[in-house]
Amino acid sequence: MIEALPYIRRFYGKRMVIKYGGKAMVDHELKRQVIADIILLHYVGIKPVLVHGGGPEISEVMERMGKKPQFVHGMRVTDEETARIAEMVLVGNINKELVELFNQHGSKAVGLSGKDGRLLLARKLTPDETGGIDLGLVGEVTHVETEILDVLIDKGYIPVIASIGSDEDGRTLNLNADHVAGKLSAAIKATKLIVLTDVCGICRDPEDENSLIPVLTDEEALKLIEDGIITKGMIPKVRACVEALRGGVERAHIINGAIPHALLMEIFTDKGIGTMIVSSK
Repeated sequence: MIEALPYIRRFYGKRMVIKYGGKAMVDHELKRQVIADIILLHYVGIKPVLVHGGGPEISEVMERMGKKPQFVHGMRVTDEETARIAEMVLVGNINKELVELFNQHGSKAVGLSGKDGRLLLARKLTPDETGGIDLGLVGEVTHVETEILDVLIDKGYIPVIASIGSDEDGRTLNLNADHVAGKLSAAIKATKLIVLTDVCGICRDPEDENSLIPVLTDEEALKLIEDGIITKGMIPKVRACVEALRGGVERAHIINGAIPHALLMEIFTDKGIGTMIVSSK
């Protein structure tokens, strides 16, 4: 607690965006711990905002409905039926379960999708942007309308946001939750973006956790993508962190959410546990 005190003082009243994913979303005990940790952050005066996806759960429901999930370059091919399933799972199932967990533990949470208050306006990705493949109703965020979040945060609520948005014509678009978290953290002027995933952070050798890089700049992170060190699902996470930093966020972190109380160790200890990315400027 003594080690944590300077950090509590430093981050009191500050906004933090937490992107929730990986094993910590599917393991019940880990889920309970993550929610409890976020509530603790809230009680000590930090203003957390939770962004979540739910890819495995979407695929599971699709298969139960007799529909085979398809992916190109790690992105889900999303026709109209898949978009409806994604919205049902993310907004109707996962989001409400997370909100209820917060409420059960004595905190006040409100579930949102990108459609609420036109929170996340998006556009459909073109085949030129996805390797020549039309992914269907897959989009990227073009605008974050922060008013509804400002109201909720100022009233003491924890916003819980599902990664579903819509375009100018009102079409539902499936959004990458990492990308949403990066855009959102810059828009609401968060102090930190913290990405919970299933790896210890960014490693020089992805097969060796002992090669963890504790701190690197946004430019160094992009170079690691160019060099093929950062690959697959880590790419959108790192790009989200870079986008957040270049939008004014002070620090971005990638940590292993499967470690009990990973959030608290990263925020409130001198050493931390994952990779912190900072602006090179």
